[in-house]
Amino acid sequence: MGIVEWEAIWMQIIQKVVVKQVLTEESKKWLHEQFQQRKNQWQKECDQLRFEMKRLRKEKKYPPSQVVTYFEKEISNRQEKIKLLDFQLKQLELLPLGSEIKDREVQAIINVEVGDKWDEKTRDKTIVIKDGIVVDIR
Repeated sequence: MGIVEWEAIWMQIIQKVVVKQVLTEESKKWLHEQFQQRKNQWQKECDQLRFEMKRLRKEKKYPPSQVVTYFEKEISNRQEKIKLLDFQLKQLELLPLGSEIKDREVQAIINVEVGDKWDEKTRDKTIVIKDGIVVDIR
């Protein structure tokens, strides 16, 4: 019998990886600050849009109805984002410490080789972070 040479055939694919954060006192405080900062930014933008709307209405370069329609739509969009942040802030207060919350999604490159079990290679992957440190990869 001859010697059989096994040629390694592989390729790399990009896969979605979910990053979850374990809720601790520190991360809860940080998330609260982030939500509050975004909320304040949206509120400032609403105030600025109201100011610009008044200014443009006084200049009378554009039809007043178009000015109002445009700015009210933009203000309304930001107010919806503020409502969502208020909801997220309330939910954050209700979550117990130790809860895992989805932080973001990233992409990872994985190697796939002949003989790999496809379901195992392609099932959803998760990285768990606690206070900025990776504590688990699933």
